[in-house]
Formats: sequence, C-alpha cells, structure tokens
Amino acid sequence: MKVKDSATPESAIAVGSSTAGPSNGGGAVLAGLGVVAFSLTFPSTAWGLESFGPWSLVALRTLLAAAIAGGVLLAGRVPVPERRHRAGLVVVAAGVVVGFPLLTTLALQTSTTSHAAVVVGLLPLTTAVFSSLRTGARPPRAFWIAALAGAAVVIAFTVQESGGALSGGDLYLFGALLVCAAGYTEGGRLAGIMPGWQVVGWALILSLPLAVAGAAVALPLEPVRLTAHGVIGLVWVAAGSTFFGLYVWYRGMAEIGVPRASQLQLAQPLLTLVWSFFLLGEEVSAAAPVAAIAVLVCIAATQRTGRARRRG
Repeated sequence: MKVKDSATPESAIAVGSSTAGPSNGGGAVLAGLGVVAFSLTFPSTAWGLESFGPWSLVALRTLLAAAIAGGVLLAGRVPVPERRHRAGLVVVAAGVVVGFPLLTTLALQTSTTSHAAVVVGLLPLTTAVFSSLRTGARPPRAFWIAALAGAAVVIAFTVQESGGALSGGDLYLFGALLVCAAGYTEGGRLAGIMPGWQVVGWALILSLPLAVAGAAVALPLEPVRLTAHGVIGLVWVAAGSTFFGLYVWYRGMAEIGVPRASQLQLAQPLLTLVWSFFLLGEEVSAAAPVAAIAVLVCIAATQRTGRARRRG
C-alpha cells in the first residue's frame, strides 16, 4: 500500500488530497465494495436495534470488530504504533469507533435511515472543514461556497422533515458529524505515516477496554430479543461496515488513487436510500432523494475546486 494513498475516505474530499494513481479496474471494484458496505451501515443498525439496545449494540459491534482487527494485526505481525502516534489514535477511536456509531445508533431510535443518510451525507464536507483547520490549508472561495450550500441543504431538509424544528435524533446526527469528522481528519494525518487499515485496526484495539466495560454494563440493563435481523445487523456493522468496508476501501484507494475513489463515495447516501426502501420497507419522502442529490452536487463542486487549485 502506498503511504500517500492511505488517507481516510472522508478526508479524500478535502483539498490537498493525493493525486490519482494509475487506472486499475480491480482497485475500482474494491473501492466500490467499500462504498456498498458503508451504505448498508444504517439499515443494518436498524436491524440490530430489533435485538439489542443502542448501548449494547455499539459495545458488541466494537468488540467483534476489535477481535477481527486484532487477529489481522497479529497475523501480519504489525508492530505497536510509536508513543507519539497514540494520542492521534485515541482521537480516531473516540470519533470513528465510539462516537459516530453511538450517536447514529441513538439517532436511529427516532429517525428513519433515509433521513439519517441525507444528514450524514454532509460528512465529507464537514471533514473537509476540520481538515482545513487541522492542516492550515486554505481552499479557494468556491470550495467554501459549495460547502456552505451543502450545509444549507441539509439543515433545510432536517428542519422540513422535523416539522419546523430539530428533533433529538437530528441533534445526535449533527453531533455524529462533528466527532466523526474530527476522527477522520486525525486518521487522515496518521494514514500518511502508516497504512490506513492499521490506523483503524489500532483504534479498534484502543477501544476494546471501553467496549468490554460497556457490554458488561449495558447487556444486563437493556433487553435482548434475538432475531435473525438483529443478529445479521450486528454482524454486518461489526464485520462488514467497520472492518471489511474499510479494508477494501483502503486497498482500492491504494490502487486507483484518492480522487477517483472519492468520486465513487458520492453515491453512498443514494445507495442507503435504496437499501432503506428495499430492506426496511421505509417510505422515502420525496424530499430525501432531492436533498441527497443536491448534497452530492455540492460535494462534487468541492472536488472540482480542489483539483483546479492543485493543477494551478
């Protein structure tokens, strides 16, 4: 894996990403599989909530994903990260492994997956803002215009869907945007030092003690009603979204380059809307696909302004 291509998926939107590598059909397939895996996260979480409480689901999700990551790191005899990188890994763990899954799971108790998909579709833009603040990059004005337009679309959509005011689920989702953007920004920095999948793997290992404690506390307090949907949902968010999705995503980016891979990611919110309809039977409001497409256009605009600046 090339170090320059092991940035996190969301940081790929930020100005200053690596340039694309040589064309490779296999890499595009791998990156596409990653997008499909990520798009199934919210429907799978909704299924998992049929069997587990939100705190239990997040704790078990982290436990399973950490067990897989630990096995892979041991099999690869990957050395423990240097002490100077551990604070950054803590930020990744707090934002990506714990904060985002927990806040989105809490949100999905009251929000539909289609609604959440549109709101979280703003994550690449949010990450771009955090990346700019963290790295000191100065994107062109057109970038910020597109970013603010995307934010305005999402805020208007959430207020309209919530009847004129933000709901508790919306507040959880906006909080998830912030903590995940911070985690992905720090992960993008670390991915310039070690392969991206190792960043995620060590972040999972760091989260393991908290996951064990969370499971020990939550499981006796939250009722468990095992169903086929619930078990499948848990297994997918742990093995599919958290581990497999990130693994194939980083492998794909290493082969085709960050810019090409990030273009594939633009389809993620729309794919989640499709899964919400077919897997959950949700009624997708007419405003949801319109808002998702509008956010997609805004993100594409940030891509164009970023590439134009790099060429100059």
